[in-house]
Amino acid sequence: MSATTTPGKAPYYYVPAPSRHPVMAAIGLFFVILGAGQWVNGHGWGMYSLFGGLLFWAFVLQQWFREAIHESETGLYSDRIDVSFRWSMGWFIFSEVMFFAAFFGALFWARVYSVPTLGSLENALLWPDFKAIWPSTAAGFTAAPGGTVEPFSTIGPWPLPTLNTALLLTSGVTLTIAHHALIAGQRAKTIAFMWITVLLGLVFLFVQGFEYAHAYKDLNLKLSSGIFGSTFFMLTGFHGFHVFVGMLMLLFITIRLMKGHFTPERHFGFEGAAWYWHFVDVVWLGLYVVVYWM
Repeated sequence: MSATTTPGKAPYYYVPAPSRHPVMAAIGLFFVILGAGQWVNGHGWGMYSLFGGLLFWAFVLQQWFREAIHESETGLYSDRIDVSFRWSMGWFIFSEVMFFAAFFGALFWARVYSVPTLGSLENALLWPDFKAIWPSTAAGFTAAPGGTVEPFSTIGPWPLPTLNTALLLTSGVTLTIAHHALIAGQRAKTIAFMWITVLLGLVFLFVQGFEYAHAYKDLNLKLSSGIFGSTFFMLTGFHGFHVFVGMLMLLFITIRLMKGHFTPERHFGFEGAAWYWHFVDVVWLGLYVVVYWM
């Protein structure tokens, strides 16, 4: 049950009443996963399940977050709740670090171990035409001696990946400026630099979309382009999704700032979104070096 609250004073530790939101969000995610699995296996109805589940899930989260914001703005959250939020966000970002570590590990393993091993003398009888070259640029150079991987070209660091790197690094600077402005009580300046940050994130997504179109149309680089194509699109694609989520977080924080939320002393909602955005920046720097340069 919810804690007893003295008017004008936050409770020692606020415990919200039982909520339907976790179960409803889980139901939405169930239909997302079900639809995705069926769609990729050729069942057309899976598309409707996936997008319907996403809409339902987003609607539930909107209600859930609205309630949490109301609780915060009505003074129900004490310093202990603030600490809980910080620990929760820290562990969430740690789980995201492990998520990307798995994909970076797959790239490392394929490049440093799997491909050279397949090209060794031990496998010469199994695949005599295999050439252990990374990245592959012709059929049969990685895992398809039968020619099932079509020839393709790779994407270098110039100009689009470097442009996106500049965009994300600049967005990190504008977000930091906005944070310091909020601490100084300069709300108008905070809002202005937050809108710049959101715009930079949006431009990043458009540039990455153009890069993908160029890869498919002009370079024949696809998800099916051997181990290079699969690791390239898994890493950059999931990072792009995280940029999209981070951009939405910053957008909603900006809207809350315009409504008068947050103070120089209490603004963890802002800080949590900033932590996530800086994490996205750091992951991109790793991608930029490992995927585009090496």
